[in-house]
Amino acid sequence: MKSIFKKLMGENLKLKLSEKKVLTGLLIDIGSDILVLFDGKDYLYIPAVHIQDMNVLNSSEISINPPADSPNLEHQDELSLRKILNSAKGMFSEIYITGNQAIHGYVTSIMNNYFVFYSPVYKTMLISLNHLKWLIPYTSNKRPYGLNNEQLPLSPTNISLARSLEVQVDKLAGELIVINLGGHCQVIGKVVKLENNFIELVTAKQEYIYLNMHHLKTIHFTNNQ
Repeated sequence: MKSIFKKLMGENLKLKLSEKKVLTGLLIDIGSDILVLFDGKDYLYIPAVHIQDMNVLNSSEISINPPADSPNLEHQDELSLRKILNSAKGMFSEIYITGNQAIHGYVTSIMNNYFVFYSPVYKTMLISLNHLKWLIPYTSNKRPYGLNNEQLPLSPTNISLARSLEVQVDKLAGELIVINLGGHCQVIGKVVKLENNFIELVTAKQEYIYLNMHHLKTIHFTNNQ
Protein backbone atom coordinates (compact mmCIF):
# COMPACT_ATOMS: atom_id res chain seq x y z
CA MET A 1 0.00 0.00 0.00
CA LYS A 2 2.82 2.36 0.85
CA SER A 3 4.21 2.51 -2.70
CA ILE A 4 0.95 3.51 -4.36
CA PHE A 5 0.25 6.35 -1.91
CA LYS A 6 3.82 7.58 -1.44
CA LYS A 7 3.34 10.33 -4.04
CA LEU A 8 0.40 11.68 -1.99
CA MET A 9 2.51 12.40 1.10
CA GLY A 10 2.07 16.03 2.14
CA GLU A 11 -1.09 16.45 0.06
CA ASN A 12 -4.47 17.57 1.38
CA LEU A 13 -6.86 14.68 0.78
CA LYS A 14 -10.56 13.95 0.91
CA LEU A 15 -11.36 10.39 1.97
CA LYS A 16 -14.74 8.73 1.57
CA LEU A 17 -15.23 5.92 4.06
CA SER A 18 -17.89 3.28 4.59
CA GLU A 19 -21.15 4.45 6.18
CA LYS A 20 -20.89 7.61 4.01
CA LYS A 21 -18.32 9.23 6.26
CA VAL A 22 -15.98 11.85 4.78
CA LEU A 23 -12.63 12.89 6.26
CA THR A 24 -10.24 15.59 5.05
CA GLY A 25 -6.71 16.33 6.09
CA LEU A 26 -3.02 16.42 5.30
CA LEU A 27 -1.49 12.99 4.65
CA ILE A 28 1.50 12.74 7.00
CA ASP A 29 2.20 8.99 7.19
CA ILE A 30 1.44 5.69 5.49
CA GLY A 31 1.63 2.19 6.93
CA SER A 32 1.02 -1.32 5.69
CA ASP A 33 -2.73 -1.08 6.35
CA ILE A 34 -3.29 2.41 7.78
CA LEU A 35 -3.10 6.11 6.81
CA VAL A 36 -2.45 9.05 9.12
CA LEU A 37 -4.17 12.36 8.40
CA PHE A 38 -3.68 15.67 10.21
CA ASP A 39 -6.87 17.76 10.05
CA GLY A 40 -5.32 20.91 11.47
CA LYS A 41 -5.98 19.86 15.05
CA ASP A 42 -5.92 16.08 15.49
CA TYR A 43 -4.09 13.07 14.07
CA LEU A 44 -6.50 10.55 12.55
CA TYR A 45 -5.34 6.95 12.22
CA ILE A 46 -7.52 5.39 9.51
CA PRO A 47 -7.49 1.68 8.54
CA ALA A 48 -7.20 1.52 4.75
CA VAL A 49 -9.83 -1.22 4.49
CA HIS A 50 -12.61 1.33 5.11
CA ILE A 51 -11.44 3.84 2.50
CA GLN A 52 -13.74 3.66 -0.51
CA ASP A 53 -12.00 6.36 -2.52
CA MET A 54 -9.81 9.43 -2.08
CA ASN A 55 -8.77 12.48 -4.05
CA VAL A 56 -6.35 15.37 -3.73
CA LEU A 57 -7.89 18.72 -2.79
CA ASN A 58 -6.59 21.94 -4.28
CA SER A 59 -5.69 24.96 -2.15
CA SER A 60 -9.02 26.68 -2.88
CA GLU A 61 -10.90 23.73 -1.31
CA ILE A 62 -8.76 23.26 1.80
CA SER A 63 -5.36 24.34 3.06
CA ILE A 64 -3.87 22.71 6.15
CA ASN A 65 -0.41 23.62 7.34
CA PRO A 66 1.92 20.79 8.40
CA PRO A 67 1.80 20.09 12.15
CA ALA A 68 4.43 21.68 14.38
CA ASP A 69 4.78 18.54 16.54
CA SER A 70 4.98 14.82 15.85
CA PRO A 71 2.13 12.30 15.98
CA ASN A 72 1.36 10.90 19.42
CA LEU A 73 1.75 7.31 18.25
CA GLU A 74 5.11 7.25 16.51
CA HIS A 75 6.84 4.06 15.42
CA GLN A 76 10.37 3.27 14.33
CA ASP A 77 9.06 0.39 12.24
CA GLU A 78 6.40 0.51 9.54
CA LEU A 79 3.01 1.57 10.84
CA SER A 80 0.20 -0.97 11.10
CA LEU A 81 -3.18 -1.00 12.78
CA ARG A 82 -2.08 -3.52 15.38
CA LYS A 83 1.06 -1.52 16.25
CA ILE A 84 -0.98 1.66 16.60
CA LEU A 85 -3.47 -0.02 18.94
CA ASN A 86 -0.64 -1.41 21.05
CA SER A 87 0.89 2.06 21.29
CA ALA A 88 -2.53 3.47 22.22
CA LYS A 89 -2.99 1.15 25.22
CA GLY A 90 -3.68 3.29 28.26
CA MET A 91 -3.76 6.49 26.18
CA PHE A 92 -7.02 8.44 26.14
CA SER A 93 -8.42 8.27 22.64
CA GLU A 94 -11.49 8.90 20.54
CA ILE A 95 -12.62 6.08 18.28
CA TYR A 96 -15.35 5.84 15.69
CA ILE A 97 -17.07 2.54 14.98
CA THR A 98 -20.66 3.01 13.87
CA GLY A 99 -23.60 5.41 14.03
CA ASN A 100 -23.05 9.12 14.62
CA GLN A 101 -21.35 8.99 18.00
CA ALA A 102 -17.65 8.74 18.76
CA ILE A 103 -16.56 6.72 21.80
CA HIS A 104 -14.05 8.13 24.26
CA GLY A 105 -11.81 6.16 26.60
CA TYR A 106 -8.72 3.99 26.18
CA VAL A 107 -7.58 0.67 24.72
CA THR A 108 -6.82 -1.97 27.36
CA SER A 109 -6.09 -5.15 25.34
CA ILE A 110 -5.57 -6.23 21.73
CA MET A 111 -6.51 -9.79 20.82
CA ASN A 112 -6.47 -11.68 17.50
CA ASN A 113 -9.48 -10.07 15.80
CA TYR A 114 -10.84 -7.64 18.40
CA PHE A 115 -9.69 -5.20 21.01
CA VAL A 116 -11.00 -4.13 24.40
CA PHE A 117 -11.83 -0.48 24.98
CA TYR A 118 -12.78 1.06 28.32
CA SER A 119 -15.26 3.94 28.17
CA PRO A 120 -16.33 5.93 31.25
CA VAL A 121 -19.85 5.89 29.80
CA TYR A 122 -20.22 2.33 28.48
CA LYS A 123 -17.49 0.65 30.59
CA THR A 124 -15.84 -2.44 29.04
CA MET A 125 -16.42 -2.78 25.31
CA LEU A 126 -15.36 -5.51 22.89
CA ILE A 127 -14.72 -4.06 19.43
CA SER A 128 -14.11 -5.95 16.20
CA LEU A 129 -10.84 -4.94 14.53
CA ASN A 130 -12.61 -5.13 11.18
CA HIS A 131 -14.98 -2.30 12.12
CA LEU A 132 -12.69 0.37 13.59
CA LYS A 133 -13.07 3.33 11.22
CA TRP A 134 -10.52 5.67 12.83
CA LEU A 135 -8.70 6.48 16.07
CA ILE A 136 -7.69 9.91 17.38
CA PRO A 137 -5.27 9.99 20.32
CA TYR A 138 -5.82 12.75 22.87
CA THR A 139 -3.11 15.27 23.60
CA SER A 140 -1.29 14.46 26.83
CA ASN A 141 -3.04 17.08 28.96
CA LYS A 142 -6.61 16.05 28.18
CA ARG A 143 -9.00 13.52 29.73
CA PRO A 144 -12.49 12.49 28.56
CA TYR A 145 -15.26 14.67 29.99
CA GLY A 146 -12.75 16.40 32.28
CA LEU A 147 -12.74 13.40 34.64
CA ASN A 148 -9.96 13.15 37.19
CA ASN A 149 -7.81 10.14 38.13
CA GLU A 150 -10.26 8.93 40.78
CA GLN A 151 -13.26 9.19 38.48
CA LEU A 152 -11.48 7.51 35.56
CA PRO A 153 -8.54 5.38 36.72
CA LEU A 154 -6.37 3.57 34.20
CA SER A 155 -6.82 -0.10 34.96
CA PRO A 156 -6.93 -3.33 32.91
CA THR A 157 -10.21 -5.06 32.23
CA ASN A 158 -11.34 -7.48 34.93
CA ILE A 159 -12.80 -10.09 32.58
CA SER A 160 -11.04 -13.17 31.25
CA LEU A 161 -10.34 -12.67 27.55
CA ALA A 162 -10.28 -15.24 24.76
CA ARG A 163 -7.93 -14.78 21.82
CA SER A 164 -10.75 -14.54 19.26
CA LEU A 165 -14.02 -12.63 19.36
CA GLU A 166 -15.96 -15.76 18.41
CA VAL A 167 -14.69 -17.69 21.45
CA GLN A 168 -15.22 -14.64 23.66
CA VAL A 169 -18.86 -14.35 22.57
CA ASP A 170 -19.42 -18.03 23.23
CA LYS A 171 -18.07 -17.48 26.77
CA LEU A 172 -20.74 -14.81 27.30
CA ALA A 173 -23.63 -17.32 27.35
CA GLY A 174 -26.16 -16.12 29.92
CA GLU A 175 -24.89 -12.51 29.87
CA LEU A 176 -27.08 -9.53 28.95
CA ILE A 177 -25.27 -7.45 26.32
CA VAL A 178 -25.72 -4.55 23.91
CA ILE A 179 -24.52 -5.15 20.34
CA ASN A 180 -23.60 -2.44 17.81
CA LEU A 181 -23.92 0.64 19.97
CA GLY A 182 -25.39 3.58 18.12
CA GLY A 183 -26.01 1.68 14.90
CA HIS A 184 -29.34 1.17 13.18
CA CYS A 185 -28.97 -2.53 13.96
CA GLN A 186 -28.37 -2.11 17.69
CA VAL A 187 -29.62 -5.14 19.59
CA ILE A 188 -29.98 -5.83 23.32
CA GLY A 189 -30.38 -9.37 24.55
CA LYS A 190 -29.12 -12.32 26.56
CA VAL A 191 -26.59 -14.53 24.85
CA VAL A 192 -27.78 -18.12 24.42
CA LYS A 193 -24.92 -19.50 22.33
CA LEU A 194 -22.78 -19.07 19.25
CA GLU A 195 -23.12 -21.62 16.47
CA ASN A 196 -21.97 -21.57 12.84
CA ASN A 197 -20.97 -17.91 13.20
CA PHE A 198 -24.44 -16.84 14.36
CA ILE A 199 -25.16 -15.50 17.84
CA GLU A 200 -28.45 -16.63 19.36
CA LEU A 201 -29.96 -13.95 21.61
CA VAL A 202 -33.13 -13.67 23.69
CA THR A 203 -34.69 -10.18 23.63
CA ALA A 204 -36.66 -8.47 26.41
CA LYS A 205 -39.90 -9.90 24.96
CA GLN A 206 -38.31 -13.39 24.95
CA GLU A 207 -38.03 -13.50 21.19
CA TYR A 208 -35.06 -15.35 19.70
CA ILE A 209 -32.92 -13.54 17.16
CA TYR A 210 -29.79 -14.67 15.30
CA LEU A 211 -27.00 -12.28 14.40
CA ASN A 212 -24.17 -12.91 11.95
CA MET A 213 -20.78 -12.49 13.67
CA HIS A 214 -19.39 -10.74 10.59
CA HIS A 215 -21.72 -7.80 11.29
CA LEU A 216 -20.91 -7.57 14.98
CA LYS A 217 -19.10 -4.27 15.55
CA THR A 218 -19.22 -3.64 19.30
CA ILE A 219 -20.36 -5.39 22.47
CA HIS A 220 -20.77 -3.79 25.84
CA PHE A 221 -22.17 -5.20 29.03
CA THR A 222 -25.28 -4.07 30.89
CA ASN A 223 -23.78 -4.90 34.29
CA ASN A 224 -21.12 -2.14 34.04
CA GLN A 225 -18.10 -4.44 34.01
